[in-house]
Amino acid sequence: MLIKRSEGKAARQRLSSTYQGLSGGGLDRRAFLRQAGLGGAGLAALGGLGLGTVRPAAAGATDFGQPVQRIKNICTHCSVGCTVVAEVQNGVWVGQEPAWDSPINRGTHCAKGASVRELTHGDRRLKYPLKLVDGQWQRLSWDQAIEEIGEKLLEIRRKSGPDSVFWLGSAKFSNEGAYLMRKLAAFWGTNTIDHQARICHSTTVAGVANVFGYGAQTNSYNDIRNSRSIIIMGGNPAEAHPVAMQHVLSGKEMNRANMIVIDPRFTRTAAHATEYVRIRPGTDIPVIWGLLWHIFENGWEDKEFIRQRVYGMDDVRREVAKWHPAEVLRVTGVPEAQLKRVAQIFATQKPSTLIWCMGATQKTVGTANVRAFSILLMATGNLGAPGTGANIFRGHTNVQGATDLGLDVTTLPAYYGIDENAWRHWCRVWDVPYEWMVSRFASKALMETPGIPTTRWFDAVLLPKEQVQQPDLLKAMIAVGHGGNTVSRMPEAIKGMEKLELLVVADPHPTNMSSMSDRRNGTYLLPMSTQFECAGSRTASNRSLQWYEPVVKPIFESKTDYELLYRLAEKLGFAQEMFKTIEVRGKEPVAESILREINRGAISTGYSGQSPERLKLHMQHQADFDVVTLRGKAGTPVAGETYGLPWPCWGTPEMKHPGSHILYNTHLHVKEGGGTFRARFGVERNGQTLLAEGSYSKGSEITDGYPEFTVAVLKKLGWYDELTEREKEIIARIGGNDPDRVSWSTDLSFGIIRVAMEHGCVPYGNAKARGNAWNLPDPVPVHREPIYTPRTDLLAEYPAIDDRRGFRMPHLAKSVQLRSNTVARSFPIVLTSGRLVEYEGGGEETRSNKWLAELQQDMFVEINTADAAERGIREGQFVWVDGPENGAKVKVKALVTERVAKGVAFMPYHFGGWWQGEDRRRHYPPGTDPIVLGESANTVTTYGYDPVTAMQETKVTLCQIRAA
Repeated sequence: MLIKRSEGKAARQRLSSTYQGLSGGGLDRRAFLRQAGLGGAGLAALGGLGLGTVRPAAAGATDFGQPVQRIKNICTHCSVGCTVVAEVQNGVWVGQEPAWDSPINRGTHCAKGASVRELTHGDRRLKYPLKLVDGQWQRLSWDQAIEEIGEKLLEIRRKSGPDSVFWLGSAKFSNEGAYLMRKLAAFWGTNTIDHQARICHSTTVAGVANVFGYGAQTNSYNDIRNSRSIIIMGGNPAEAHPVAMQHVLSGKEMNRANMIVIDPRFTRTAAHATEYVRIRPGTDIPVIWGLLWHIFENGWEDKEFIRQRVYGMDDVRREVAKWHPAEVLRVTGVPEAQLKRVAQIFATQKPSTLIWCMGATQKTVGTANVRAFSILLMATGNLGAPGTGANIFRGHTNVQGATDLGLDVTTLPAYYGIDENAWRHWCRVWDVPYEWMVSRFASKALMETPGIPTTRWFDAVLLPKEQVQQPDLLKAMIAVGHGGNTVSRMPEAIKGMEKLELLVVADPHPTNMSSMSDRRNGTYLLPMSTQFECAGSRTASNRSLQWYEPVVKPIFESKTDYELLYRLAEKLGFAQEMFKTIEVRGKEPVAESILREINRGAISTGYSGQSPERLKLHMQHQADFDVVTLRGKAGTPVAGETYGLPWPCWGTPEMKHPGSHILYNTHLHVKEGGGTFRARFGVERNGQTLLAEGSYSKGSEITDGYPEFTVAVLKKLGWYDELTEREKEIIARIGGNDPDRVSWSTDLSFGIIRVAMEHGCVPYGNAKARGNAWNLPDPVPVHREPIYTPRTDLLAEYPAIDDRRGFRMPHLAKSVQLRSNTVARSFPIVLTSGRLVEYEGGGEETRSNKWLAELQQDMFVEINTADAAERGIREGQFVWVDGPENGAKVKVKALVTERVAKGVAFMPYHFGGWWQGEDRRRHYPPGTDPIVLGESANTVTTYGYDPVTAMQETKVTLCQIRAA
């Protein structure tokens, strides 16, 4: 286990209330079975009894004659997308199984997935709306809550403008809920709408999209079974994505694959590696360039792939030439022989894949890291084929779909951006006049300006007004499904929280937003249902959509996300316009109707072919999909389709596109899921073509590169008259005086896509991927030392980026780094953070689950044995971890281990409810406090943001550790 567990006696004392009536006075499960004399036959007999038989007497007798329904839903934790089969009797969830038929989890669950039934039993759920009055929680009705919240929002709008409200959505949403919340923010009149992706994979989206064209995982968990060489860098799937790890290990065993783990910490994943490479935290780019130095030096690169499909690799070569083995060793600590061995394996024992997660992305150079990873894949030709690709393991259950559908300060749904063309497209989809939409905003300029990101919302509360580029500072926050301990610099976040005029927390649990500050008024808690209590779709990290049905009705007074958003729109005065094209039953929008609107408008990303009916059919026929290829088997209703219709799924549902299992795969016809790199950046740069040369997808009638399809391109090719009259009519309405400019991505008739595919062409064009992304701060990724680094000797050569403005605020970097130049003497230990298998995200939900809370009861810091000895720290004792900003400190237990190197410490980030040594359990509403509380790692994380996305730096900062 990760840390030493307390003895059974201690566990019983601490969790005795949890076990009352469940296990005979606190016996563990093995002891219970042993004393009961239950063998295999006895267990089989027990398996036939619904768990609902263990219930308070007041609930009445159980009717064993009631039929048991088996309902499929999706685990609400990580992004792997495991199917949960719920057994429901008389409206109660009484039993659970992992879906044996699911090609993703194939009858398995991790600890979190196995315990999700507890979410609908509500031990510590919010039961009814509450508000904080003079420091006391008071109950109120839903109608009163919406009335008061709505009135306050309208008052703030009148005084300060629509941009003074921060709308914080959730990666826990369904696709439909995420889309609705982005739409609500648009109708309110702001781009300040964000969610968890800002703090986990916004740099992945920006980085990958600026190289290949789309910001998503290129292959799938299942496809890793085809790999012969696997690098895992900045990820720990054995704990963060255990079911995905099964696919990784299957590939390792079946193919005798090389499994290389590059990480500062010897993780549970590293324990499975054929090669473990320990690096200094924050040196990802030097390691990648060090690999490429050996690849270029020995001619191991894929020259033909580069010639045909990559722009700017010569610029990359010039940067890589600086990273000779001696410099790599000096900066990263990795010896030449090991790096050369890894480089040769990855480049020559193919197909190879590169897996990463937040260890790579949560950096001030996160976007650059991601581009460096992508360049390594391009240089070795490991893209667009089985067993290759960028396999990006995302965090929350629907962080992929929520990002795709616009919970982002920089874009409308499906990555259309926020320029006038993007707004006009979605106004057509929503059937509202563009001019009316402009009137909802403080100005047209702000309508086309990215909003305030979640990593820095508190700066937009606390900074001088003149430093924030909008009419007024933030005055209110509406947080739906998002924790408060997820941002760095928490002391400042708490100051911002206490200054807000209005704070609304809408969540199944109160989250630590209700307890972490000393607010006394103006806070509302709204009880929300989980995704087990509503219908919808969610998108796994591999881009597959899965439809799920409600297991039970919303418990207590909970409302679905759909109903909350409708009620808010109704109170705020624009429900009629917002739901003009969406079916609403009572006060609840219908999930299927929302998805159909998404299908009509989300053309550019290919969210158009996945109708509710097609997704439901896939869930009914999970057993009919191959576990490796994800293809539907011949002779079945889903024959030839890819499980979950992963985007892009081109055209209308009636066109029956199968979905795209592997992005940029030229070996397949576009109608079969094939593709090319996306033409997003023009056709020429500095006299060089940006279009592919002699490379094209199977069956393409254009046997070279080509730009994205527009009406003008169709005419030039002589294909325009293949459009139907109806399609031409719709295009004419969209184009107005210039129909030739209408593109495949704004054509609501889908005719341009249809014609392009008939000729074997990909509608977005056929371009080269980019080694040089000239529109980003560092066109070719360069190493920059973290803001807080112990290697001050490297700052002159590898400084942080210059100070600049971004996301409506000052963005500091080099100036903070220079001020922190002397910090390393007092704070000599590099602090990093990460996940535990038992908990997820901010942890309020999982730490409230009795079965998970039993497994991990203490917040801790991993400290190297030498560092512990120098400080007189013993295993299991309390220590203070001090941060270099704000006098921040946390009191946690010490785990003395060789898993971290000398000078490095690790803390998990799932804890909250303590504040710098103070237990704040009493601040939660009675009965809603999580079972396990602890300090938040982000109390001591520090300033530092990626310049492209405002991703926070949580993986490299400095600290000091001392005995408490």
